Amino acid sequence: MTDAAPKQTAGGQMTDAAPKQTAGRGTNESVQERKGVLAAFRPRSAADVIAIALIVAGFISGAATFISLATLEPLAPNATTTLILVNIDLLIVVGLALLVARRLVRLWKSHRAGTVGSKLQVRLVALFGVIAMTPTVLIALFSILFFALGVQTWFGARVKTAVDESAAIARSYFTEHQNAIKADALAVANDVNRQWSQFAMSPLLRDNALSTQIAFRGLTEAVIFRPDGQVIAKAGYTFSLAFGDVVPFSELAKADSGQVPVITGENLDRVRALVRLEPYTGAYLYVGRFVDPNVVARVTRAEAAASEYQRLERQRSELESSFTILFTVVALLLLLVSIWFGLTLARRLAGPLVDVISAAEKVRGGDLTARVREGEASDEVSVLSRAFNRMTSRLGEQQSELKDTNAQLDERRRFTEAVLAGVSAGVIGLDRSGHITLPNRSASLLLGQDLTDAIGKSLAVVAPDFAPLLAEVMQSPQKVVQHEVQVAEGGMQKTFLVRLSSEQVATSEGTVATEGYVMTFDDITALQSAQRKAAWADVARRIAHEIKNPLTPIQLSAERLKRKYQGRLPDDSGLFAQCTDTIIRHVGDIGHMVDEFSAFARLPAAVLKPAELAAVIREAVFLQRTAYPNITFTFEPGAPVRLKCDTRQVGQALTNVLKNAVEAIEARFGPAVVGQKSPGAVLIRLATTPTEILVRVQDNGTGLPQSSRERLTEPYVTTRAKGTGLGLAIVKKIMEDHGGNLSLADSPIAESADGKRVGAEVTLHFPITLLLETEPSAFVAAQAGE
Repeated sequence: MTDAAPKQTAGGQMTDAAPKQTAGRGTNESVQERKGVLAAFRPRSAADVIAIALIVAGFISGAATFISLATLEPLAPNATTTLILVNIDLLIVVGLALLVARRLVRLWKSHRAGTVGSKLQVRLVALFGVIAMTPTVLIALFSILFFALGVQTWFGARVKTAVDESAAIARSYFTEHQNAIKADALAVANDVNRQWSQFAMSPLLRDNALSTQIAFRGLTEAVIFRPDGQVIAKAGYTFSLAFGDVVPFSELAKADSGQVPVITGENLDRVRALVRLEPYTGAYLYVGRFVDPNVVARVTRAEAAASEYQRLERQRSELESSFTILFTVVALLLLLVSIWFGLTLARRLAGPLVDVISAAEKVRGGDLTARVREGEASDEVSVLSRAFNRMTSRLGEQQSELKDTNAQLDERRRFTEAVLAGVSAGVIGLDRSGHITLPNRSASLLLGQDLTDAIGKSLAVVAPDFAPLLAEVMQSPQKVVQHEVQVAEGGMQKTFLVRLSSEQVATSEGTVATEGYVMTFDDITALQSAQRKAAWADVARRIAHEIKNPLTPIQLSAERLKRKYQGRLPDDSGLFAQCTDTIIRHVGDIGHMVDEFSAFARLPAAVLKPAELAAVIREAVFLQRTAYPNITFTFEPGAPVRLKCDTRQVGQALTNVLKNAVEAIEARFGPAVVGQKSPGAVLIRLATTPTEILVRVQDNGTGLPQSSRERLTEPYVTTRAKGTGLGLAIVKKIMEDHGGNLSLADSPIAESADGKRVGAEVTLHFPITLLLETEPSAFVAAQAGE
């Protein structure tokens, strides 16, 4: 590793090695970036390999097509070579088109299926496609238009005129040479005809004279020969060919007819003329002259260009179509190559982003082990991948730490809940704003609602009767308050002893802040009732003892006075008897009250024995029906019920309830009148449930008070002027001795004239455990059958 720390030179100066390290790191990053760019187009499938092979072949074929066009004659492509190259280009275009179409179809299917990252890839493909398509199409269109305009210019009137005039000038040049050599041939022939007699004397003279003629005329060669090929005279260049090869016989025939045929060399480098001499000579004159080779070459090229121009002009439409097809194929090849590169680049760019998106979705689902591939390059995508992996790793570590912490908190919470669950009192934890955070099961049972569903709710909403204590403890300097709170529940009023204390914590500033509150409460309704009952029982015993003792002497003394002095007092008019009777009657009433006190104070324990509950009810109803014949008593026994109970105490309880019903009816409709039927009615129903045996007594009397109704079962609490308040207290004690309960409600069988409910419903609840011979489910079935 390179140490980037500053180094000290021999002169004592400090040098920093960091720039070297930075330069090295920059070089490494540039190398990694180049590797990343190359890796972006690295083939990953057989289709990529085929595409790259087609692209390379396309570039080679395109280059070969260009070279083929560039090396051939202007505007004259070789048909065979060009056709082969164009066909190869077409095959490459078709192959690339199939690969691109395959990629596009897969991309479209992914987009339709809503695959993660497909939208981004579609956008990138569209962007790269437009970027690649625009210049390619513009260049192709510009090339086609430029070629069309160029062709139109090439075959314009000026070019055509220049080419035609050049060809005409070339033809005129040769015509001039031909006419000149004809004239020279005729002139030489005239001179030879005039001097023929001299030519016949000496061959040397003939050759000299002929040489003089060619030199004077500017000819290069001349020969006089006979029809059989015999040369009479010659001058200039010697002919190396046979006579038949030099002068065609067709030309001899033309000369015989008086014409002067002109013969051109194979390479157009010389012009010859043939003349028939006078008949008496029996010979022909054949002269020739060389043409300037440069001029001949230019004339030849001009004629060839004119001929090619005319040929191309005739094939103009075919040329335009051929080059348009060629440009189109090359443009399509470039376009498909660009689109393929765009698709590949879009896939390679979108691939890491898609991986990040997929991994992010897994992380969102809770899988913190999700990772993405990290590229070797140092581009932004690789940096993003590495940052994402570091983030998920850190999140995983934090999640593990949080799980461990939560496990510890859950363990502590379970321990706290276990402790609170074993507490009979209700406990509710509140935050600093008064919202419920931790209730125990006893709190839910005491309040009659599931407080686990109320976590996070305000105490004022869940238990509004307790809310004033929260406001009080916030203002209290001791931060602790305790009160008895009355809560109405289901027509009954309960008394809770509530204690609310605040949880104080020390802050970093050295002050004390309230973190939350803890409220504990318990139902003391039964405790208060038991305390009152115990107090009244003690009072009753004392009253029964202190009052009952003098009652007997008082009663005996009054009776004795009545027997001894009744009728002996003058002017008595029965006053003495009336007074003694009043004393005796009130002493009896007081004795009856003392007996009730004594019965309440010394109510014996219940002796449970098997009995028919319906028979016990009928006996009590019979006694009340006999005592109050003007009131209607109705009993609905329902299914047979046999249970263990104290028949005497149950009968006493029913008698007390029925007496209360009769007194309520008389209070509403007035005392009974002999022989007159009262509108009062009492309905007794016997029913069973899966958990209880119910005896409901309903009347249409004055009913029960709406407030403090639950206190009617306490001793000496009554709503009637002459009542002792012990009837319902005795009934409740009897039901408690049987493991049951007593409930009070409004009667559903009667309404007053103004539509309000009147009458009372007193229900005796016996536990189902007292039932004999029949299981509770059988009674439920019996009830369903009814």
